[in-house]
Amino acid sequence: MTRIPFSILDLSPIGEGETPAAALGNTRRMAIRADEHGFKRFWLAEHHGMPGIASAATAVVIGHAAQVTRRIRVGSGGVMLPNHSPLTIAEQFGTLEALFPGRIDLGVGRAPGTDMRTARALRRNLDAGAENFPHDLAELARYLGDADVEQPIQAIPGKGSHVPMWLLGSSLYSAHLAAALGLPYAFASHFAPDQLMDAITIYRERFQPSRALQKPYVMAGIMGVAAETDEEAQYLFTSAQQQFVNLRRNVRREFPRPVATMNGLWSDVERYNVEHALRFAAVGDPNAVALQVEGFLEETGVDELIISMPIHSIEARLRSMDIFAGLDQMMAKAA
Repeated sequence: MTRIPFSILDLSPIGEGETPAAALGNTRRMAIRADEHGFKRFWLAEHHGMPGIASAATAVVIGHAAQVTRRIRVGSGGVMLPNHSPLTIAEQFGTLEALFPGRIDLGVGRAPGTDMRTARALRRNLDAGAENFPHDLAELARYLGDADVEQPIQAIPGKGSHVPMWLLGSSLYSAHLAAALGLPYAFASHFAPDQLMDAITIYRERFQPSRALQKPYVMAGIMGVAAETDEEAQYLFTSAQQQFVNLRRNVRREFPRPVATMNGLWSDVERYNVEHALRFAAVGDPNAVALQVEGFLEETGVDELIISMPIHSIEARLRSMDIFAGLDQMMAKAA
């Protein structure tokens, strides 16, 4: 297997029977373990109004994770820019960069990260936010770039920080835009796999070098549930399967405990849709996970892999990270 960096995407899951405080404490433990293992990045995602996710105030949680780590890059995977003014995000991430120099990433996305009613409560014009996304990206980049005496509005902290910006997406639109702007690109194949290969091809073929990036750089996300046995891993993975069924039914609840079987919990159609959406998930014992990851990397040729671990128990989640770290080290020796 070719050696590429491995990173971690943490959603700060609020497990069934747990509290947001416990979820954020678990994120702290995940960040420390990821740093110890040598993962490249530890990213957190913006979601609102979801009982099972505690990372709504994404910049605050990034600071929480960065405070307890030393080497790993910490950032957003991502901030949903239409929910905010570019100046606000520039100030937040400029502050993070001032506090943790050289370790902050700013991944941005176009979706609201919530339902439309909650998105409206965030006090942004939803239509204008989506339509203005390329303009907002350019404005954000200006605030984080070198100071311009003719620029009447400045982000302080922020100006001159050059926090690395990433474009996140799950569609061909994001691939075209990332290529045109010369930004690194992260594709959400962990829940939206259908356009992955087309998006990678478009991004690489149409990439325009920029000051930020001279050649295309693609990160892809997968779900990862590793355990000592295939049976245990499949059992743990039922939490993610239940969560996806709930999302499709518009049922909002805490992240579910695993169950012995999904029989009776989903219809045949729901099972097909969930298994299709999660088909790139690497689930199993260490050998099975290694084969699945190797196959994904060979198929996609991505430059970096970011792994989300949808596991209810924090101890099992940390163990899964240990196994993936061992896989990363095995790849390093083989390269």
